Amino acid sequence: MTPIANLAPSWAYLTLSAILFTIGAVGVLIRRNPLIIFMSIELMLNAVNLSFVAFSKFLNSADGQTFVFLILTVAAAEVVVGLALIVAIFRTRRNIDVDDMNILRG
Repeated sequence: MTPIANLAPSWAYLTLSAILFTIGAVGVLIRRNPLIIFMSIELMLNAVNLSFVAFSKFLNSADGQTFVFLILTVAAAEVVVGLALIVAIFRTRRNIDVDDMNILRG
């Protein structure tokens, strides 16, 4: 029996990846809440991961899956640092609106 993953062609995965990346990019550009912005960035990173896995499957190479592991590691570190910054700004200003965040200017 053939797995379901082999039934869908590569272009379907790449189309889904492009749609997810577009949704994430729109979320970053439109929203003002930093938590939503971080979620949108994570969605964009996962869309790139999906395209890497699709190309890895298409080319019969494990290099794409290696990059996915690296991207997931960097994304986890980005979330930790980003949430720490959001909590620090919220403690001092009681507001986490992106437009009002001029506290980090030097």
